This record gives sequence, C-alpha cells and structure tokens, in this order.
Amino acid sequence: MKIKEIFDLFIELGIENDPRGKEEVEKYLARQNAKFQDLSQEEKEEFDVERLKNPYADSRILYGDENREVNTILAGIDIEIGELLLADNLRSKGQNIDLVLAHHPEGKALASLFDVMHLQEDVLHRLGVPINIAEDIMAGRISEVRRGMLPLNHNKTVDAAKLLDLPFICAHTPADNMVNTFLEKLFAERQPETVGDVLKILKEIPEYQEAIKLNAGPTIFVGSKERRAGKIFVDMTGGTSGSDDAFAKLANAGVGTIVGMHIGEKHRKEAEKNHLNVVIAGHMSSDSLGMNLLLDKLEQKGIEVICCSGLIRYKRGN
Repeated sequence: MKIKEIFDLFIELGIENDPRGKEEVEKYLARQNAKFQDLSQEEKEEFDVERLKNPYADSRILYGDENREVNTILAGIDIEIGELLLADNLRSKGQNIDLVLAHHPEGKALASLFDVMHLQEDVLHRLGVPINIAEDIMAGRISEVRRGMLPLNHNKTVDAAKLLDLPFICAHTPADNMVNTFLEKLFAERQPETVGDVLKILKEIPEYQEAIKLNAGPTIFVGSKERRAGKIFVDMTGGTSGSDDAFAKLANAGVGTIVGMHIGEKHRKEAEKNHLNVVIAGHMSSDSLGMNLLLDKLEQKGIEVICCSGLIRYKRGN
C-alpha cells in the first residue's frame, strides 16, 4: 500500500466509526467546503485544504511522499525524536522501515488538536443535552486547549523525521473512534448491571489484561463495584478531556456511569458531586485497542507492523 492509501483508509474507518454518525460527518465536511468558498483568495492560500475531505484535524501525513510504497511500519502511541532515532537505528541494522505511525498527534496535527473537540458537542447532544447547551459548555474548554497549544514547539519531531528521511503520519481521532465503537457495542451486548460488571468486562479485553500486568489496568475512580451502572457513556474520543461543566448535564440526561481513558482531578470531583460512577479503562491500553483495530486492517493487506512506545499489540484477525 502507498502512504496515501494507508492514511485514507484510516480516515475512512474513523468516519465509519464516528459517534456522530456518517451523515453528521458529511454535514460537517459540507460546512467546511462552504466556508472555504466564502474565503478571500488570500485566506484560501492560508487554509488547510485537507480539512475539506478529512474531518480530523489531529490526523495528518506529517512528512514523506504520499505515493511511497509501504511494506513495514513502526507504530507507537507517542512518536517523538527518541522513537525516530530508534527507527533510524533499526534501519542501520538492516530492518526495513517504510513508515513511522504515531497515535498521538505531532506537528500541525498537534497544533490543531482543539478543532476535533467539537465532536464532543454532538456526542453530548446525542446523549440528550440540547445542542445549544453542549456548544456553550464546550466553547470555553476548546479555547483553553487552543491557547495551551500555542507555546508548544509542536513541529520539532516532524523536523527530525525530515532530517532522518523517515515518512511520518499520525492517526488520533480515527483510532479513538474505533475503540469508542468497540466498547459501546460490547456494553450493549453484555448489558452490565453494576459498576463491577463494567470493570469485569474491561478486564476480559487483552489490551487491558496486559495493562493490569503493568500496574495500569482498569479501575473505578468514582463509585463502587456494588453500585448499579445505569446508562453507560463511553468517553473515548473527541481530542482530549472536555469541560468539567458537562458532568451535571450528563447526570440530568440520565447517564449513570462514564467509561473513559483518563480523568483529571477537577473532572473527577465534578463527577462525584453529580453522583456519576467513573471507570477509567486506562490511557495507553485504550489507545492500543483503537490502534490495533486499525493495524489489523493493514496486516490483512500484508503490511508488517513493529510496535514501540507503549503500544500493546493484540491481533484480532478478521
């Protein structure tokens, strides 16, 4: 496969598993195209035209000829300069590496991470929060994340990839969408009654089993095993943590238990205040689950995958 074919497949799978639904994603892309047409010529030259077909600003081809053929990929959760030097060292020892794949965004994808957080507005709306309230809740948090990105030296890893001539891409929200769908379907099938049941189901998944061995397995952050789970909200996608103001709205919308990758202390206290159970599945393990669902598709097409940087590889075949 060519780099472009791999990246396009990731975006296609991300859209298929987007919690907004394919129709809403298409509406989003239509709005981007309409916005582009209304720009001046000068503004069009500054516009990231990838946004016209790719709804995930945190996922990009960061460096390399998109028509280059790929047989072997080095994949990891975080790819920084150290991982690129590792790839270069492996190449010097005779290991073929045609592409380096990161989960977490780097370069311009990192600088635009805030943009994918609008996805959370539609997720809140789907759960029963009025869209005007969802947008208002998220506005401040999105601005906060955007401001936080401005001081970062976000392109340093991409610069290293160029110097080492290592093709480099990242797939963030597409992988997160995959794990979100996987867990939503699993909970819908199993219908866990208690928070303990939710935890038990997570611990049956190989990536989380491996995380337990690394002292980073699923855990209950708010609530107890005996409490009834109620309506489960799988919160695995949308860029990064949303607004702490959302917890009261989620409780009012009937959510009983949140299953997420990670949660900050301020958010945890808000969940507790609003009587929500919170089960944290684990960050690297959840990211690994999403990445594995993408990587399985590539291995089925004959591409070899080498793992590094916290990626817990488990193959599900077909």
